[in-house]
Amino acid sequence: MPINCIIDSNYNNSPSRTIYSDRFIPSRSGSNFALFDISNSPASDQGKEDRSIAYQSLLRATLFGPDTPGTPASRNIFRYKTKTKRSLHSLQPLGYDESGPGIGHSPVKVPRKFPTSPYKALDAPGLEDDFYLNLVDWSPNNVLAVGLESCVYLWNACGNKVTKLCDLGIRDSICSVGWAQCGTHLAVGANNGQVQIWDASNCRRVRTMEGHRSRVGVLAWSSSLLSSGSHDKSILQRDIRARNDFASKLVGHKNEVCGLKWSYDDRELASGGNENRLLVWNQHSTQPVLKHGEHTAAVKAIAWSPHRHGLLASGGGATDRCIRFWDTTTNTHLSCLDTGSQISNLVWSKNVNELVSTHGSSQDHIIVWRYPTMSKLAILTGHTTRVLYLAISPDGQKIVTGSGDETLCFWRLVPASKSQNTDSKIGASSFGRTTIR
Repeated sequence: MPINCIIDSNYNNSPSRTIYSDRFIPSRSGSNFALFDISNSPASDQGKEDRSIAYQSLLRATLFGPDTPGTPASRNIFRYKTKTKRSLHSLQPLGYDESGPGIGHSPVKVPRKFPTSPYKALDAPGLEDDFYLNLVDWSPNNVLAVGLESCVYLWNACGNKVTKLCDLGIRDSICSVGWAQCGTHLAVGANNGQVQIWDASNCRRVRTMEGHRSRVGVLAWSSSLLSSGSHDKSILQRDIRARNDFASKLVGHKNEVCGLKWSYDDRELASGGNENRLLVWNQHSTQPVLKHGEHTAAVKAIAWSPHRHGLLASGGGATDRCIRFWDTTTNTHLSCLDTGSQISNLVWSKNVNELVSTHGSSQDHIIVWRYPTMSKLAILTGHTTRVLYLAISPDGQKIVTGSGDETLCFWRLVPASKSQNTDSKIGASSFGRTTIR
């Protein structure tokens, strides 16, 4: 019969062997056939026809494999192999050669955890709720400078020591602070238009420079060159080694200068004004080399990328809410992102290609962005009013934010090592609240 031909051509007894499987398919040799009403030898009843014999043989071979003489019957119908010698890489759809080059298998990256609360907080009574001022800066020597009303205070991040640097008196107030790149001298912008240079190590004033007719709300250092932006719409370039109060005057804004940053190579100066314009200057001209008017609100937030030459980010105020990116080498507007709230500060991470922004109405939070996708890595909340001040630590691992709620909050962008105090759920309360005064 046809089925006999199939059995004769495909079913042959073979030497004893163990069937291995990678999907828990059982090895059925030595199983108890009687439970299936299938005998371990061909049926011998004279009443059975050849077709029944062939069917039982085929079914037995399909279920249990070829007959294995001398193997004792097992009490279990199915027996599972608990160990396998096959490499896990053999299960990969593309295969893997452990002894030679092939597809790389790197460990899966665990998403970085960001804190849900600041690891430290300082009370800063008298911290102004003014969008156009710049009252917080972190020095290369790990000292935080904060302007509170008419005084400047220094907080040493290593020893938590607070020092009162200066007091301008009841008739004046602090409008901006900025550390020199050496980390020992601090520039202080006053409401009366003066700029003072202080030796922070000795708490001694080095000199006082005139030139502005109204408050100095922003300062930016470039080696020995100090730039100051004022409510009088001008930018003064000051060489602190020279006897003159300023070397040149930059006129281009039509309202208060509230944003000012030098590029990392000290070749370009970006400035933002309350008339919604972003200007870029070079070292050799008193006229802006680039002018951008795409923002629809004051441009205070400015940040140069430390990872790509000529990459500049700027942020607009309450009626604009956009972060814009520019390539100053080609004078190109690269992209624009609407954040949904007022942008008061921008700072680029020194360690990774990430950007931090602080926001006022109506979100009052801090956002960490991945560039260039501008996906949100974290949203940090801790202030009760708009976040107006921002500075990054010298190691690039932490930031401090200041707000009109008169607090300074410290955040870790990089997780602390096991030897350091780690961020707990209770955040700043684990350290206790202290005051900077």
